[in-house]
Parts: sequence; structure tokens; C-alpha cells
Amino acid sequence: MTVDERLTLEQGLLLALLAVDTVLLALLELFFLPLRIGVVPLPVTVLVGAVTTPWLVWTTAKLVRPGLSWVPLAVWVLVVFGVGMLGPGGDLVLIQDWRALLLLGASALPGAMVLGGAPRRSAGRGPGRG
Repeated sequence: MTVDERLTLEQGLLLALLAVDTVLLALLELFFLPLRIGVVPLPVTVLVGAVTTPWLVWTTAKLVRPGLSWVPLAVWVLVVFGVGMLGPGGDLVLIQDWRALLLLGASALPGAMVLGGAPRRSAGRGPGRG
């Protein structure tokens, strides 16, 4: 596969769908981060982010193209920081405590780790085959 090779219509639609999924999941994780049961904080969306963000990166590498597997991670970071800092009506949606750091670390770090070892489509390439 060369760098100049264009995406097919199917690959472009899949990439757009995965980007929309990423936006929706980032918004869900961000808006439900302050969830509490009584006085106990319950950051369930951290677990959602820890599973879905790396999965979206891996799925993009597998179904679209390994060279574009950075797109879901970049979209997730842009949405979380964009909406979190400049939220609806200028409100600060990204809460300023340990749950925000936990969300960022538990979602972005595994996504970046999957991005570093994204599945390759190259035929005949395996471990140790340069």
C-alpha cells in the first residue's frame, strides 16, 4: 500500500462512522463523569473510555487503514478538551478533580498504546521480519 493510495468509498464511510462514534462516546464519557450515588463519586465512564477508545483505534487500523488509526484518538482528545473547556454556554464541563485525570489517563493512554502497536495489514510481515 502506498501513501498516495486513496480511500475507497467504503473505507471513507467507515472512517466517518468511527469518528462519529468517537464523538458520541467522548460526549457520553464527559457528561456522565460527575455521576454520583449519594455522596460517593462513581466515575463509570472512565471504564467506558478505557475500553472504547483503544477499541476504536484498533478497529480503525483493522477496517480502514493502519495509517489512519490516529483519527479516533485525535477526535476523542479534541472533543474532550473542546467541549470540556468550552462547553455549552461557555460552561466548564470537564470537572476539576481526580476523575478528569482518571478519564484522560484511562482513555487516552491505552488508545495511544494501541496506536503505537496498531495492527498492520502487510502480508508476510510478522515479528522479526523487518
